[in-house]
Amino acid sequence: MGEGVASARAVDRRAVFRAAALWLLFLAPFFYLTYGTSNWLASLGTAVPNLAFGWEGHIPFIAWTIVPYWSINAFYALSLFVNDTPDDVGRLARRYLTAQVVAVACFIAFPLQAIFVRPETHGLPGFMFDVLGGFDRPFNQAPSLHIALVVIVWDHWRRRLAGTWLAIWHGWSLLIGISVLTTWQHHVIDIPTGALLGLFALWLFPQGQASPLAGFRLTENAKARRLAGCYAAGAAFLLALTVPATRVSGAGLLLVWPALALAIVALGYAGAGERVFQKSADGRMSLAGRWLLLPCRLGARLNIRWWTRRLAPAAEIADGVFLGRMPARGELATYASVVDMTAELPGLSVPGLAWYAFPSLDLLPVPAARIRAAALAVEAARRHGPVLVCCALGFQRSAVVAACWLVRAGLAANAAAAVAQIKAAGRPVHLPFEAYALIEEAAR
Repeated sequence: MGEGVASARAVDRRAVFRAAALWLLFLAPFFYLTYGTSNWLASLGTAVPNLAFGWEGHIPFIAWTIVPYWSINAFYALSLFVNDTPDDVGRLARRYLTAQVVAVACFIAFPLQAIFVRPETHGLPGFMFDVLGGFDRPFNQAPSLHIALVVIVWDHWRRRLAGTWLAIWHGWSLLIGISVLTTWQHHVIDIPTGALLGLFALWLFPQGQASPLAGFRLTENAKARRLAGCYAAGAAFLLALTVPATRVSGAGLLLVWPALALAIVALGYAGAGERVFQKSADGRMSLAGRWLLLPCRLGARLNIRWWTRRLAPAAEIADGVFLGRMPARGELATYASVVDMTAELPGLSVPGLAWYAFPSLDLLPVPAARIRAAALAVEAARRHGPVLVCCALGFQRSAVVAACWLVRAGLAANAAAAVAQIKAAGRPVHLPFEAYALIEEAAR
């Protein structure tokens, strides 16, 4: 038995090593070929612009930081071999490839250059700068591919380290990130744009789940298509605004962040579904989901504040069951469980509180099977104490679940009676006609 397990592990290690070696044989020449080509194309320009801020002249040149700067190359290769399965190798390699392709496309379409002239450097740092200068030119700035790779590699190792080693890794990764400035390889605006690219690669190929765009099919729901169009129009507007804003200041490139967030949400409504938010059943969101979609979440928070400013956070619709908006942390003390229907907002981690998430897109019908599953979760959770059923506003997604639970529990004769009971408890409900049929179907 033990020999069989050891043999299987040896086979797995060989498969991982073989997959990593094959990917590296492709990625290494592809990196230098595409990166070098974009450098060469940028060098042909007579007036390649830069996006340096005036105060960047105060950033010191620290020669020894070329060591952490260079170390990303070693971690790039090593990380491919430190995986559990060939599929894990493929996921990491696709993240690398995504960052590379997007960055090079930006370098070719919008070449930029660094304006600093490094002082003469000797010793090991001088040698490393000389080697770097052999293939790197002062072009290809934003988004920083170096920073994108740091984000990808940092995420890879933070899942595999703990304790002191994890703290050391966080510190070294931060040092690599800072080194792009102290080696005068990049300007400040290159860092957030590079981080955004790295997070996009993590989002596109998430850990432990399929890509949010896998199996994408254009929705047939007319309302979903309209909402996708609205979000896409917002993304296009912000991208168009980026051009004149960047001519005024390099900070204009930061408009790419909300534009990307809106584009991702547009993909969700267009057919990818709630998976674009990468929210799990316990309410947690992936690192990439939290940061990439932060601009949209801020908008959602403002929307909640506006529409519910004159309402109580929640209303008790039956003994121990409450319906309301997405709660603040300070409002959770009275609940034992939360049944959360939002896709766009992360759950809250509170000791002793159980969080059950059934991610659903706002303003669209919740499938009957999901309504039923959430209603069953309400009934099960109710045995352990008060339950809050919530969505962003508490008007639709959570309302259909609350109504379904009322019918299933025998506290309302049908969907219409359940909705009337909710309204009588002081919670406004705004349900389209088709929602009543879904409630009835889910309650059977």
